[in-house]
Amino acid sequence: MKNATVIPFPPDGSSAGALDASTQVHLDGERIVVDHLLLVDVGLAGFVAERPADDRPALVERALRIGLVALQDAGVTVNVDAVRREFDGLLARTAQANDRAALALDTVLRQNFADDDGRLPRTLETFLGDRGRLQAFVTDLFDESKRDSAIGKMRELLGTYFDGDASRLAVLLDPTRMNSPLHQFRAEVTDGFTKLHDRLTAIEAAASARGAERAKSTAKGADFEDLLEAMLGDIARGPGDLVERTGTATGDVIRSKKGDFVLTVNPAHTAGTELRLVIEAKDRSKSVREMRDEIRAAKTNRGAAVGVVVFTPAHAPSGIAPFDLRAGDVYCVVDPDAPDHASFEAAIRLARLLALVSTRDREVEVDAPAVKAALDGVREQLELIKGLKATLTSIGNSSRDVGAGLDRLRDGVLARVAEAESELRRAG
Repeated sequence: MKNATVIPFPPDGSSAGALDASTQVHLDGERIVVDHLLLVDVGLAGFVAERPADDRPALVERALRIGLVALQDAGVTVNVDAVRREFDGLLARTAQANDRAALALDTVLRQNFADDDGRLPRTLETFLGDRGRLQAFVTDLFDESKRDSAIGKMRELLGTYFDGDASRLAVLLDPTRMNSPLHQFRAEVTDGFTKLHDRLTAIEAAASARGAERAKSTAKGADFEDLLEAMLGDIARGPGDLVERTGTATGDVIRSKKGDFVLTVNPAHTAGTELRLVIEAKDRSKSVREMRDEIRAAKTNRGAAVGVVVFTPAHAPSGIAPFDLRAGDVYCVVDPDAPDHASFEAAIRLARLLALVSTRDREVEVDAPAVKAALDGVREQLELIKGLKATLTSIGNSSRDVGAGLDRLRDGVLARVAEAESELRRAG
């Protein structure tokens, strides 16, 4: 039989049978083959004898099967009991080990963390308690009475740097000490201010030179004319007159540009007649005769009835400030640095009034005595202004009172001019 395993059948001690030496058991896969099996047992032999001969092989096979199954179950039961006993022993040993471990852990925890005699509380008390090392260290560190403490060293260090004139900080911040950083800064600042002073001096000198050169050139005259143009525009806006700057344009006379400005009176005030004033701006000295000839030529060139000459204070003839009547024309003074708009307006309105009176070909009648009285009042006020000007030059201490008187007289002049203009408006 191929691949057959022979297993000797163990005899049952309780049985009276015996195995023959030639008995062999073969295993072939799932089959069990028994050769020459001999079983000696009186009771079993009688039991088998009671069965028919044909049934005996099945009975023996069944008996063998039942016996093997019983033996198999008996072995498994024995193994389960053994495992149970071993497991119960293991549980007992584990419980004992856990008890010993819990006891050891409790002992260790008590030794280290107990409230009174634990290692951790004792250690914390040693380092952090009221008399611990940390408290002693902090006390020694900040003890003001000890020089080697932190406070003592800081006090000594701060005294070295901040206490007294000999301290480091005083030396560093004293600009008069040669070796201090601020001494160099002071020198640099002083040098910078010196250079700035020299620069400002140079700029001032250059400005003075340019001013002197400008005073000799026509640029200053252009600035003066710009100022007069703005003031004339303000004055002419009220009555509706027209102002033109004509200094660069030729007039009625061939190739003549005399007459810096032309003020054309509102035709509504002249019954449609074209009436002009010519204004000359003078920022250089001229004699009275030269100026009279020049203003006469300007009136001819611009077709004007009355001329107005405006001087700067430095070039005005004596006795015309703030304005004056000369040979039927108006002479006035305007300071470019501090222009008096009221005086200049009075001068222009006076010239305008003279131009209106000079028209003889209007169909309306003018109350000549009233106009003459107003002009006489203007002349009287001007004479008083001249007298006060003379008083002002001779009496320096009374300048305030004289100035106030001049203001009152200037208001009087404007009132007189307004009276004459109102008379002309009634006549129109």
